[in-house]
Formats: sequence, C-alpha cells, structure tokens
Amino acid sequence: MSTLSPPRVLSRLGLGVLMLGMAMGASGCVFAAPTWKGAPSDHFDGRRFFNLEPREQRMGFFDWMRTRRPGPWKDWHDVPHGPPPPERVGRGALRVTFINHATVLLQLDGLNILTDPIYSERCSPVSFAGPKRVRPPGIRFEDLPPIDAVVLSHNHYDHMDVATLRRLQEKFPAMRLFAGLGNGALLEGEGLRHVTEVDWWQEFPLTPEVTLVSARTQHFANRGMTDSGGTLWTGYVFRGPHGATYFAGDTGWGRQFAEARERYGPMRLAVLPIGAYKPEGFMSPVHISPREAVQASVDLGARHSVPMHYGTFRLADDGETEPLWDLAGALVERGADAPKWWVLGFGEGRDVPP
Repeated sequence: MSTLSPPRVLSRLGLGVLMLGMAMGASGCVFAAPTWKGAPSDHFDGRRFFNLEPREQRMGFFDWMRTRRPGPWKDWHDVPHGPPPPERVGRGALRVTFINHATVLLQLDGLNILTDPIYSERCSPVSFAGPKRVRPPGIRFEDLPPIDAVVLSHNHYDHMDVATLRRLQEKFPAMRLFAGLGNGALLEGEGLRHVTEVDWWQEFPLTPEVTLVSARTQHFANRGMTDSGGTLWTGYVFRGPHGATYFAGDTGWGRQFAEARERYGPMRLAVLPIGAYKPEGFMSPVHISPREAVQASVDLGARHSVPMHYGTFRLADDGETEPLWDLAGALVERGADAPKWWVLGFGEGRDVPP
C-alpha cells in the first residue's frame, strides 16, 4: 500500500495512467511543460500547486499493475457523425452537444464555447504510441459552428491537445483560450494566441452579459516527469441570462461542488466526468466515480446533468460502457429523488429547458 499522492506517483513514471507502457526515459524532461512563477497562495507553495482537500491513495501503482483486471473495450466503432449543431442560440437559451471524451460544445446566450477539445487520433505527446481513440469525434471538425472561446481544464494530453487547438485557431482566429495559471507559456510557445490564465474563483467577462469563472477542482497536472504540479488545474462556471452552467474537467471528490453552488446558485446544467475511475483505490483522489458524479450533481443543485470523460480513450480499468452502467445503477438507487441526467450519444445535442 502507498500514500503517495497521484501527482508524485504519475510524474515519477512518465505520464502515468495516460502513458502506461511507454519507455519515457530522458523524454520526460523533453515533454515537460513550463511551470508557473508567482507568489505563494493557499494552493501554491511558490513552486507547485496542490489540492486543498488531498485524498489518501489506498493503492500504489505497482499494486495496481500486479492485480489489475481491465474491462472490455472495442478496438473501433465505425459510426456516423452527428448532425451539424446550430450556428448559435439566442439570449437565455442553452444547448449542450457531446462530441467525445471531455469535449463538449456549450452554446449559450449567443456564445459558442468548446471544452477540452481533442480531435487527434491519440492523446499522447507522440503520434505512434499512447491511448488511441476507439470512435470518431461525434461532430465533424468541419461542422463545428464559430467558436468564441475554448476552456482547458488542465494540461494532460487528453484535455490539452495542441494539434486540435492549432486547427481551431486557424479556422477561428479570434477564438479566446482560457487555462489555469502557468499554461500560457506552453500554449503561446506553440503559436497559440489570445490566451488568458485563470486562478480558482477568478471571473472574466466574455460579453457584457456572460461571465466565465474558474472553479476549483481536485486533480493534478503534468506533461512529463519533471513538471508535476507546475501548472494549475481547474473547472469552469458560465453565468449569464441563461443561468449558470458548470463544467468540471477532471476532478476527484471534494467540497468544490457545494462551494460552486454556494457562490453562484443552483446550476441549470452540469457537465461531469464519469470515466477512468477504476481501480478506485488508485484513481479516486483525482477521478470521481459515477456514483460520486451523481452526488456532485446534487451538491451543485443541477437541474440537468450530462456525463463525459468516457467511451473514447481507454485510460484506466473500467470497461468501455461500465461508467454508464454504474451511473444508471447509482440513479436507480436514489429512486424518485434521483437528479435528472441525460446520457447523450456521441454527436448528440440537446436544448436545456429554462
């Protein structure tokens, strides 16, 4: 057994969960991202960021490798793309489209916001190895509406895909990028523009009526072996005439869900991760389970919730459809008190009632 934090374990082993089986060696320094230089705070010690509610890891990495029982995944799903989303929605309207993994199109109050976009074949620093997608993106890149803003939850390769960001910027030159503190150096070094770095609970106007908020999460960040905790991880709240919408990014369990509701009221929509949670003894400090996601939706006061972070890249031991079955089971257990969840197909969009 081990009580090492996930960032320490994963950074020592290259890219950890995302890069199992790759011989990183000296490349850990090559892929490492620039780190934040700033004054200490309640979640930054002057060198590394840290979680405010660290959870004990009940299983060590080698214990996991020795006892793992990965669930089944298909090699590939040859499925059609979803229909093109509308170009925009009006003031007070809210539409959500699930594209793949943590990539979701949020259309609200005349704005189009894309979360953690990844259209690449692999989530990896190299093109020849690393987790490979098992299905095409639900919406063709060519069918994306004009994107006004992209929000990035952290710098892991399945959430910060530079190749996709470059494609988006080429197509939408005025697009704004938001990411946690310290990520600007990497993004700008890759030729990306209009980058804004955010700290937890900071607010930024997107329009005179819509505000973006950086919402605290429970996770970690690294792109190599030497930069663990060097940049900030975060979720987002969008506030405007449509109400409030919450996007969690990657996160373990914590009080951050209740805190977001206390600050901004009940959410009209919550987009929450449900995958890469097994074995829970290893993953739970940084990835919520489907059962915890249901409780998170309750803590957020979400009128409707949509799951993401499943069914695209094989990152942990849960099977391809296991997160959805566990989500369904957690909702059934709550009976008549179960919160409302929509499981959207890849490429499916839905208008959220006011």
